[in-house]
Amino acid sequence: MSNTDINVPVVWVIGGPGSGKGTQCDKIVDKYGFTHLSSGDLLRKEVASGSPRGQELNAIMERGALVPLDIVLELIKEAMINSLSVAKGFLIDGYPREKEQGIRFEEVVAPVHTILFFEAKQDTLVSRLLHRAKTSGRADDNEETIKKRLQTFITHTDQILEHYVDKMKKIDAERDIDVIFAEIQTYLDPLVQDH
Repeated sequence: MSNTDINVPVVWVIGGPGSGKGTQCDKIVDKYGFTHLSSGDLLRKEVASGSPRGQELNAIMERGALVPLDIVLELIKEAMINSLSVAKGFLIDGYPREKEQGIRFEEVVAPVHTILFFEAKQDTLVSRLLHRAKTSGRADDNEETIKKRLQTFITHTDQILEHYVDKMKKIDAERDIDVIFAEIQTYLDPLVQDH
């Protein structure tokens, strides 16, 4: 698949764990009919499958480390190809995690049109994640791992912000859900009209 085969909008959604990306992605899917691909969900699905690739990923994720770039890219690309016939656009959630992933994505998969970046204070993210941990049952939702994940996220995100400055839409994720979604629509409406 060359990157000319994708002729629908491609939007990356970036934000620290707990920034509300998932909630907003649901709203975007409802309104625009985009295909939502979460790198985290794709990784968890692969782990749950019990495949050799899934077992390797599980060990990496339990350490709170980043999964190798090419494995994530492979999972996303496979998922995009599988839903290409019905996709009105792609919402790639939690990706790229670092600048090099973004560059590789655009080389191998497709150019990105817009990047939605959800900004929230670290304290907000930690308290949201600890609250989520009470019900999620996720192995990576404990305070020590949360702080590691946030640190990893912050370290790598600065380079992405600098590299994609003209495609980046920074969104204050501390506000009300509907206020945030109203802002997102001002970025996506023109994108959908152009395609």
